[in-house]
Amino acid sequence: MRTLPAYQAKLPKALTGEAARLSEILPHLVVEARNVATQLQLGIHGRRRPGPGEEFWEFRPFSAGESVARIDWRRSARDDRLYVREREWQSASSFWFWFDLSPSMHFTSGAPSRPKRDRALVIGLALADILVHAGERAGLLGRTPPMATRSIIARMADALQRLPPATMAAGPETKALRRQDHLILIGDFIMPPAEFEQWLAKVGKQGARGTIVLIRDPAEESFPFSGEMEFEGVESDDLWRVGDADEVATRYRERIRVVNDELRRIAIRHGFGFVRHVTDRPLAPTLLSLAAIIGGQASAFPANDTTRAAREPA
Repeated sequence: MRTLPAYQAKLPKALTGEAARLSEILPHLVVEARNVATQLQLGIHGRRRPGPGEEFWEFRPFSAGESVARIDWRRSARDDRLYVREREWQSASSFWFWFDLSPSMHFTSGAPSRPKRDRALVIGLALADILVHAGERAGLLGRTPPMATRSIIARMADALQRLPPATMAAGPETKALRRQDHLILIGDFIMPPAEFEQWLAKVGKQGARGTIVLIRDPAEESFPFSGEMEFEGVESDDLWRVGDADEVATRYRERIRVVNDELRRIAIRHGFGFVRHVTDRPLAPTLLSLAAIIGGQASAFPANDTTRAAREPA
């Protein structure tokens, strides 16, 4: 029976193996995410300004009519004027990231595509960096507090390395979400649509908003096979033997299109943005679409398949 090794390679079933591979690749993905974020630095305009918060912003002269309690006496002692310590404005919302790290995300059909997991992490880490530079706070859901640190990529990568293997295939834990928080879910979402909808409904009930980033390998979209094939499950020992892949291809492509559309409709129905990324395509358009959706500025960017899908009615 003819097989295609690039698609046939069996993935490790033990999540401990996935954890080890993640630790090996993360340093390289951190560098890639930093480079991508630095090259973009647009899509969401910065909002850093004085206002309610905890971080120091600047000193300014004391104005008549203000409360004397606001005077910073230590700074004022160095000059012949009175000064007030301003704090940096902080948004009431936080951006939380969740990554699907289950074995199916390790799949790749070979060059020029990348493993779905790698692309998911680079997209998420780069987006977190862009958000922090825009004055927002970002965190890894259930693992870190929301942070406004310029080392957000390193902090999130460190938290990812410390993930217990047993949690890598678990769904998002939403206990930390508050009203007006924004949850960014990144994965291939290979699950029954009803289960996917339950996730989003739970987030919506808590008053949080969200964005879905659907990651696909090009082979999962196009089914580029012919002849007699045997396919192995990536998260089970199931085998699927096909006598003539050409006969299956048309039905498969229609089915994956229907699945993608159903996920998009569910996301939009629950108030989520939706972006689809195929791993053999450039990262920049996906990140620009995410920035436009999150920043509420989708109309400021040229329409493409991701922004158009996010703006279509349910």
